[in-house]
Amino acid sequence: MPHEATLIATVAIGFVAAFACGYAADRLKLPPLVGYLVAGIIAGPYVLGFVGDIELSGQLAEMGVILLMFGVGLHFSIADLAAVGWIAIPGAVGQIAIATILGIGLSLGWGWSLGGGLVFGLSLSVASTVVVLRALEQRNALDSTNGRIAVGWLIVEDLATVVILVLLPSLAQLLGGHPLDAHGAAPAASGGEIALSLLITFAKVAAFVALAIFLGPRVVPWILTQVARTGSRELFTLSVLAVALGIAFGSAAVFGVSFALGAFFAGVVLSESRFSHRAAAESLPMQDAFAVLFFVSVGMLFDPSVLWKDPISVLLAVALIIVGTSVAAFLVVSILRFPVSTALTVSASLAQIGEFSFILIGLGISLGLLTGEARDLVLAGALISITLNQLVFSASDWLIKRLAS
Repeated sequence: MPHEATLIATVAIGFVAAFACGYAADRLKLPPLVGYLVAGIIAGPYVLGFVGDIELSGQLAEMGVILLMFGVGLHFSIADLAAVGWIAIPGAVGQIAIATILGIGLSLGWGWSLGGGLVFGLSLSVASTVVVLRALEQRNALDSTNGRIAVGWLIVEDLATVVILVLLPSLAQLLGGHPLDAHGAAPAASGGEIALSLLITFAKVAAFVALAIFLGPRVVPWILTQVARTGSRELFTLSVLAVALGIAFGSAAVFGVSFALGAFFAGVVLSESRFSHRAAAESLPMQDAFAVLFFVSVGMLFDPSVLWKDPISVLLAVALIIVGTSVAAFLVVSILRFPVSTALTVSASLAQIGEFSFILIGLGISLGLLTGEARDLVLAGALISITLNQLVFSASDWLIKRLAS
């Protein structure tokens, strides 16, 4: 195939396979996300042979990460988080800590390093916002008290993941990995060098955050106002994407922070504008398109042979996601003295993993903390847990009704 057609072929294969598998998943009453991952598995090198360009799809996946994080920032509301923060913040932090410790214990039993176990545990501790919002919408529970607590809990998880994505590259050598831009094994750094690296990282992030918070709300709304006055829908959509991608790329080039953090703050800046709802509506199709390509590209990296070569490890990972995380969330909510119905709703919401788990495990592999085996276990856990999440929610609803009667 001519080189110039590789991008078109990769995008076409990704969209066609995602549409077919996503539609099939919906007909089976499963989240379309399961179909997108299966589409990637089919288009990858392990099922039908090499079909898509994995290197190119990785760059498309990076675009998906940027727009996913932009969407998280765009829908982030300090007011909504403040309303349920008294349970969401301690609850989410406690649940992530317990699930991560369980993941570390499991990985140490497999002979992995402590740093690899930490990233693996964190990957299994953060749920998919997309899956939870869809499940709550189907049950008309999004605006209920329990639904708002679950959403607030997810916001805290997303924010915690953003912090982890910022800190992990700086801590990689301390955890036994190598810097993100290293092409091979890097020499071990001293404690002073690691401390200096962390200090520089924090300074860069602080400078970027300060600039985004103080300058962004003054500049970005003014730009959108000028564009809105033209009456051109195309220009407005383009301005939103330019802000998202421009801030993401600029933050990485100038401040050395991740694309993800830059995109998140681009969304936060826009969320405070009076054009936030219009910006969300105009950018949503592009976010959805690249999010689909992100899930397809993740699926392309999955080797399904792990399901029959190491089924015990897969079952243990799935058990940690569905049982371990749910029990941890239930205990945390109960300790905070909230009703059992709230604890069951939150537990069911968190009994799966998704987009941020893939981002975390991918970063861990890039830093040399993990191998492809960990990615396969996380992907298998995501596929199975997302598929079973409807049953977990149904069991939760049944228990809530029984307790109420």
